[in-house]
Amino acid sequence: MKLFKTLLAASALTLAAPAVMAAPAASADYAVGPQYDTTHVYVPADQFDAFVTSFSATFGGTTSKQGEFQVTPTPSLTKSQLILTPAGTLSVFGFKTPIPTPFGDERTGYLVTDLDAAVADARKHGATRLITSFPDPIGRDVVVQWPGGVNMQLYWHTAKPNYTPLASVPENRIYLTPDAADAFVKSWTGYAHGKITADDRNAPGDEVGQPGKTIRRIAIESGYGKMLVIVSDGQLPWPYGRDMAGYNVSDLNATLAKATAAGAETLVTAHAGADRQSAIVRFPGGYIAEIHQAADKKAKSK
Repeated sequence: MKLFKTLLAASALTLAAPAVMAAPAASADYAVGPQYDTTHVYVPADQFDAFVTSFSATFGGTTSKQGEFQVTPTPSLTKSQLILTPAGTLSVFGFKTPIPTPFGDERTGYLVTDLDAAVADARKHGATRLITSFPDPIGRDVVVQWPGGVNMQLYWHTAKPNYTPLASVPENRIYLTPDAADAFVKSWTGYAHGKITADDRNAPGDEVGQPGKTIRRIAIESGYGKMLVIVSDGQLPWPYGRDMAGYNVSDLNATLAKATAAGAETLVTAHAGADRQSAIVRFPGGYIAEIHQAADKKAKSK
């Protein structure tokens, strides 16, 4: 009888106290830092030097030693060089052979602390591998695609690099339609531990050459740097949508003058936007970039 009462009391206590469920562990953040994240620029091999010289003259900084490598898992050969500027880092490729798929369509390369774990986490958050991971001359790489067809490279270095922090972090400019925007943002912020810093659903379309229309502008920040997701009907006039990165500078006019002197062409002249004064330029070799001066900087210069 005593044993029955003891068991009954224990049973009542169990019923009275709700089970404590362990909180799911947060996924790790595999980002290393924006200075290690590169915009991938593919230019014709015969215009490689002209591009590197022009971009470097515009933004300053240094370059790595130029070399020729096989950077794909299948036979190929490309000129390759890093441009390390205070406003962002570029990986420049000038293929001397045809470019094997899926290379040439990835917009960025993001350094991660653990490639296999980062890939597994990216897949968990909706990314698809376009190619499985493979070794390159200095580490390992993979190319993934996020909802909306946004292609990125994730990479890991055998020897840990050490780059100077950026003076200003560039933005990865991603153009999507409403069909894919929310899915992409959910996937990317989940993987990157990204924070939405602004979401304007009624921004003026003038910013992308669509006067009289409205667009959505979603600003995201993470350990991988900045991102601006521009959501529109996709009916964009040239050259909007071709600008993969936006570079923040302290003096837009001075930077545009340097770009022009270095052989770049201004495709969209400086104009006011929601939070900036910006222009779009094309460098030798065809690389198109947005360059902007933040609104607060602009106000101070008056």
